Amino acid sequence: MSHYYKQAVYLFSCLCVVLFGGCSTSQQMARKLQHAFRNSEVMGKYHVGFAIADLQNDKVIYSKNGDKYFTPASNTKLFTFYAALKMLPDSIPSLRYIERGDSLIFWGTGDPSFLQTALKGTRSFDFLKSSVKKLFFAKGRYTGNFYGNGWQWDDYNDYYQAEINELPMMDNLVDFRIKNGKIIVFPPFFEHYLSRDSSVMGTEFNIKRDFLSNQFYYSGPIPQSNYHQQIPFKINTELSLLLLSDTLKKKVEWINKTIPEDAKTIYNLKTDAVLKQMMLPSDNFIAEQLLLVCSNQISGELNTEKTIKYIEKNYLKELPDPPSWVDGSGLSRGNLFTPRDIIVLLRLIYKEVNNRERLFSLLPSGGKSGTLRNAYPATENPFVYGKTGTLSNNHNQSGYVLTKKGKIYIYSFMNNNFVLPTSEVRKEMTRIVTYIHENF
Repeated sequence: MSHYYKQAVYLFSCLCVVLFGGCSTSQQMARKLQHAFRNSEVMGKYHVGFAIADLQNDKVIYSKNGDKYFTPASNTKLFTFYAALKMLPDSIPSLRYIERGDSLIFWGTGDPSFLQTALKGTRSFDFLKSSVKKLFFAKGRYTGNFYGNGWQWDDYNDYYQAEINELPMMDNLVDFRIKNGKIIVFPPFFEHYLSRDSSVMGTEFNIKRDFLSNQFYYSGPIPQSNYHQQIPFKINTELSLLLLSDTLKKKVEWINKTIPEDAKTIYNLKTDAVLKQMMLPSDNFIAEQLLLVCSNQISGELNTEKTIKYIEKNYLKELPDPPSWVDGSGLSRGNLFTPRDIIVLLRLIYKEVNNRERLFSLLPSGGKSGTLRNAYPATENPFVYGKTGTLSNNHNQSGYVLTKKGKIYIYSFMNNNFVLPTSEVRKEMTRIVTYIHENF
């Protein structure tokens, strides 16, 4: 056998390894994942959807009900996240305004960072406070309801279901704490709205808002400390202007005026800071309001439904299955996505950001931050970055898993209609995603 023939055989063998090595790895992964799902004693008790793909190509490696629709819960925020990446500048548009004579007239954009307690966005607030002109707020840009499509009315007293409006302030929540046996209310504006409900004889301290008004009632003995509760306040324009006037220490009046095309814009916080605050703790309020800020970029009207249709038409044509997308946060069970839709979305997000370090800093990380902090063991270098989604009887997880072999896979893991404790479902997801990390 000649030297050249041996060299040709060797080169051909190397080429075969290159061409078929990746394929065999994918086939091996698919086979082992199929075995893991089929033999899981937990996942046989409810509806499971799963899809996984190599980040570098469009091929789905393994899918279980990947083309079926599931309730995504807060995985919906991945769609809002992508919309914000596509539509918003590097800082959040906070107020639109014009100056006419001795008056400053302004409109809301839905900016959730306006005096938000964690983000403390004050630039637009300072703009209003420093103005020597008379302040007039022009309402009417938001044309939706105070709740999203399909939200549950009986969650009205829970912090995660703040109302939606065009001029949000301070998370649209009232914060109640107890210090030395005294109830501390923030904003202090709401102190006189709180009273004791003597008709309730409960043994535990509790605060509840009247469903239709901003009257707050507490019952039970007041503890000395270690109590914290946040309750949404009921939105109306009169209250918003009273609250803003009280905070600014100057009068803000209402005016009926359509926003003109030449209205200027005041920007508040960096968009990345707001996105991070939405994603890590899974903040529903920020998610809903960000869709209105996106709406501000395309129209004089702030409307969630129309904005979603615009996003689907212009940015989500690659999705294999038409989504049922109705709100920004995932509170609604009207949202329905397929796992393979979400892995396509994750690839679009990765491409849009085009900076791995920046993207992963904006997402919860396994064992380290956000809603994935307790889902995985703490390690120096997290290997999962993504988004969880939880409603009663539903728990999902979608994101990026980094393997010990240096690969990045995108996955969507959806679990619906279970009656097991959520901790058991979470544990099973963690087991399988960790297996991918360690073996592929």
